[in-house]
Amino acid sequence: MAKPKTEFSVNQKVVYPSQGVGKITEIFKKDFNNEPTYYYKIYLEVSDMNVMVPVSRSKDLGIRAIVSKDEAQTALNSISDDFEPPTSDWKLRYQMNLDLLKKGTIGDIAAIVRCLYHRSKVKELPILERKLYDNAKKLLEDEIAEAFGISDKEVEAMLHEKLEPLGLKIEKKQTFADDDEDEDEFEEETSSNEKDSEEFDSEDDD
Repeated sequence: MAKPKTEFSVNQKVVYPSQGVGKITEIFKKDFNNEPTYYYKIYLEVSDMNVMVPVSRSKDLGIRAIVSKDEAQTALNSISDDFEPPTSDWKLRYQMNLDLLKKGTIGDIAAIVRCLYHRSKVKELPILERKLYDNAKKLLEDEIAEAFGISDKEVEAMLHEKLEPLGLKIEKKQTFADDDEDEDEFEEETSSNEKDSEEFDSEDDD
């Protein structure tokens, strides 16, 4: 089997939706079900883990190149844009944002950060949403840092400058009714589903 033409190259930084910014360390061939298959080996620094992704499935999994500096700036600016407040039904809100995280565009990730930061100023986020917010914020910081060629700490400060005025504006508004019933039950069910829906082969770094 001839080596296929690949979209990405060794040492290129990419984004793996829901997983983070990674670096392609190897493109190699391995038999799968007795068929030779080419894989990207991607190192994810945020989880200190290597993942192996079939070259033929990388597009389906949403793996993409780091955005340009202009696209990163647009996403950063969108944090302070006006938008419709998120639904008060946290389970619906969680699923909507989880779907955006799986799509994985930088605009989607910025929208999650804006949405959940907005909500956190109205009421403390449930545990699952807090984890989703932290994950999305880290993804956004890492990609913008790569696009700008600066440190995560510098991006964190830039993001704070965008979020702080938003928080002050929200605190002046009246809060609204909540639907937080069955939080523990939903968290347990969702965590179980997420474990069952792993889409990639991985190997821990020794």
